[in-house]
Amino acid sequence: QVQLVESGGGLVQAGGSLRLSCVASGSIVGAVTMSWYRQVPGDQRELVAAVTRSGVTNYADSVKGRFTISRVNAKNTIYLQMNNLKPEDTAVYYCNAPIGATGSWGQGTQVTVSS
Repeated sequence: QVQLVESGGGLVQAGGSLRLSCVASGSIVGAVTMSWYRQVPGDQRELVAAVTRSGVTNYADSVKGRFTISRVNAKNTIYLQMNNLKPEDTAVYYCNAPIGATGSWGQGTQVTVSS
């Protein structure tokens, strides 16, 4: 198992920006696909963005053109730059690494976008 710690969430007005960070306890960021998910109470957790070992990125249709996932291997950190935020982006955002039987998850960071 690996420890993941997210930060950077907060309250922002629609149209604003936030940058989320996820620090991993081990040197895994460049070795596996790292992902950001989000969850609204009562809904399933959904994939927002992912970056593979080779640097290929993938985004949910709802965030394409607004969100950017990146990583800094030397810092064992991945980021999610979120621009032009919308109220429907309000959720708890989680970092994920495919390690362990059910994957490794952080504790989440709350993002709230006001209209």
